[in-house]
This record gives sequence, C-alpha cells and structure tokens, in this order.
Amino acid sequence: MLTFSDVKGKFIKMGKILYRSTNRKSDLVTFKEAVLKGQPSDYGLFIPIEIPLIKKDEIDSFKNKQYYEIAFDLLSKFLEDDTPPENLFEIVKNAYNFEIPLKNIDENLYILYLDRGPTFSFKDFAARFMAGIMEYYAKQDNINLTVLVATSGDTGGAIANAFYEKDNVKVVILFPKDEITEIQRKQMTTLGKNIIPIALKGKFDDCQHLVKIAFNDPDLKNLTSANSINIARLLPQSIYYFYSFSRLNYEKICFSVPSGNFGNLMGGVIAKKMGLPVEKFIVAVNENDEFPNFLKTGVYKPVIPSKKCISNAMNVGHPSNLARLIDLYGGWIYDERKEDGKVIKFGILKEKPDMEKLKNDFVSFSITDEEVVKTIKEYYKKYKIILDPHGAVGICAYEKANLSYPVISIETAHPGKFSEVIKNILGFEPEIPEGLKNLILKQENYNILENNYKELKEFLMELK
Repeated sequence: MLTFSDVKGKFIKMGKILYRSTNRKSDLVTFKEAVLKGQPSDYGLFIPIEIPLIKKDEIDSFKNKQYYEIAFDLLSKFLEDDTPPENLFEIVKNAYNFEIPLKNIDENLYILYLDRGPTFSFKDFAARFMAGIMEYYAKQDNINLTVLVATSGDTGGAIANAFYEKDNVKVVILFPKDEITEIQRKQMTTLGKNIIPIALKGKFDDCQHLVKIAFNDPDLKNLTSANSINIARLLPQSIYYFYSFSRLNYEKICFSVPSGNFGNLMGGVIAKKMGLPVEKFIVAVNENDEFPNFLKTGVYKPVIPSKKCISNAMNVGHPSNLARLIDLYGGWIYDERKEDGKVIKFGILKEKPDMEKLKNDFVSFSITDEEVVKTIKEYYKKYKIILDPHGAVGICAYEKANLSYPVISIETAHPGKFSEVIKNILGFEPEIPEGLKNLILKQENYNILENNYKELKEFLMELK
C-alpha cells in the first residue's frame, strides 16, 4: 500500500492489501482487479483481507487537513503499487472540490451535509473517485469498460455526472421505472453520449438482481459495477466519517446513518475497523425493516418485494452490503442461485455472526412515512431546517435511540431533489439549486426494458 509523509512531502511505498470474496470461493485479487471485476465469480462481494489500523496521532492530524488530503491518506492505505501515488493524489484532489458542512443543531446533535456535490447527493463522494480511478485503469490497460449500475434514486445521477465524457468508459444505468423522482430521473436521462439509462419495469431489487447476473456472464466482456457492490464505492465512503469526527472535539462519536443498500453504513463500519472511535451506529431504515428485525431476533428475513416509501433511495428489502457486514462480524450470508445465476432463495444465513457484538455496535429503527412527515414538520418549526426524506429517517432514528453520546446524523440529499414531497409536507417548495433548475427543461432520452435478463443481455451485447 502507499502512504504520504507530511514531514518531507514524499510518497512512501508500503505493503499490499489483497481482497477476498464474502462467499469464500474466489481467488484473492488486487484492488485494481477487484475494481475492474466489480463482483467475484462466486457472486459474493470483495472485502479486504485486512483493514489497516489508523493510529490516534494520525487521526488527530486530520483536523489540520483538507478533505482531499484526508482522502489521500486513507485511500492510499488500501491501494497497491499499480496505482502511482501521484495519480491517486490528483484523482482525489479533482474529486473533492466542494464544501462539506457540519452543523450543530442541538446539544448532542450534529448534521453532516453530504448534499453539496454536483448532483446534490452523498453518492457524489464515491462516484467521483470511482470515475477517476476507473478511467485511469481503463487507459492504463487500453480497454473500453462498460460500467453497469442499478439505482434506487441518487446513485444513478451521481454516477452519470461523474462518468460523463470520461474516456474509455460507457455507463449503463438501470432504474425502477415508477419509483424515482423526476429530478432524479433527469439527472441520468438528459446527458447522452457515454451515459445510457434504462427504465426497468420492476423495483430496485430487480435492477440489482439483473446487474449481479450480468457480472458473471462470460459473454459480457470488460463489464464492471459502480454500485456499492464494487469495493471502490465503499472505501471513499469511509472518509467523511473521519473528516466529520476531525472537525469536532470529542473522544467518541455516534453516527445516525440513513440506510438502504448499506453502502453508506459499511463506509462507517470500515472507518470504525480502521480505528475511528465510533461508540455506536444508528442504522436508520424506512419501512423495509429487515435489519432491525434481524438485530432483535437473529433471524434474517428479506422484505421481498421491497416496500415503496417516500425515502425512495432506501427502498431496499435485501441490502447487498449486508453480506459484508455479516462477514466482518464473523458470519456468512449469501443468496442461493441456479447455475445461470438466477436467485432461488435470498439471504441464507449459513453462519451466524457475533450477535452480541452486533447489538453492542449497532442499534436500528424502522421509520414509517408518517414519522418522516412528522420529523420534517417538527425540525422546520423548531430549527427552520428543511430535511430531505432520507435525512429525516436518520433524525427520527436518532431521537428514538436517545443516546448519551454526541451524534452526527447524515443528510444524504438536497431537499430540492424532493420538492413535490416537501411541498406536500410543508406547504411550500424548498429552494432548488441552480444545478437542478437547469434540468427541468432538458430533453430526456432513455430506454425501457421488461424485468427480464435476456432482454438486458441482448441490449448490452448490442452496445457499440
């Protein structure tokens, strides 16, 4: 791995971290191989065989650094020597050029605003890094990559924006036809060129399922993922946990994390495993309540089909990243498949994780749409803050947790992306950023497919 010496300003080469599959049946790979493959051949998820420990004095040093400098310090510990440090440094410096406000709301509550990037969603933090590193690897190997991604809302827009006009890369985005907002859709469907959106007649879980089958189809070449199943999505999401902690003066902190596919949460878990002093994670989910039920009972039962809620980006009934979480806590969960990759049984808990440790590190709450509405109204009345529906899930869960430690609640998207929902709740539309206003009149262009892998494969095979 690579690290950076601030004293002499020199890049120092260190050891290499390899990546294994949560299903334990694939070979170890390098970071680059994991990024370009997207998913192991055994349908698991890549996870580092070791997580580097960050010492307290290095964490303390972050308070004097800019976000991109912290990003370089942390990411370089996971990347091996096929990514020159000068290139990595340039990628993160270009990726993180927007503000990241952290505001004190009440005595023990802070809100971390991750909605100031180009698509006004926390997904920008991972997408911009991924676009830079994938373009670099594609040019290095002189290949043309196809990035296939499923989205429940914000991921698609962030990936589309980050990869737009990148060399050697095409992006195919699947989204559930009737479960995203107009603005979320237009962030994907108005760009054109190397961005190819597909409206699937199904739910997000259907999109995710088809994407996973495609990755292990031998007929599809140079195909990779930009979903959080790709390890390059998770690692950058650990950075804002370190960054926000470094801006406060506490020995320990808690985070309330709005959670759908659990990529955001896993970024925090990796940060904790690296040494960030996190006392507890509040796992805030909407009415798709598979995880809080699992914590209570030790029995995992996916919500199939997923429930449709106003916090639409969290409408996930079987989070992919749960496999990584269970793995890190000593368990093993997987989906049973036929030879053609078709899932015949979801979420088989083959080995139970350390439930006592899970319950010590996590508390989880399922928040109803009615509670989201109530929270948005109350926080506007009390603090003149407009929460987006996903951030409101996090805040409501924070209140239910009633922890004695200070809590950073993550605001994942700008409320202007959900103007119709906010207007119905508060009686007026939130201020819409200029970057979103410009979308309204743009012409859309996208494809519509049935919920059928054969159709998707034919579409991908015909791409030039």
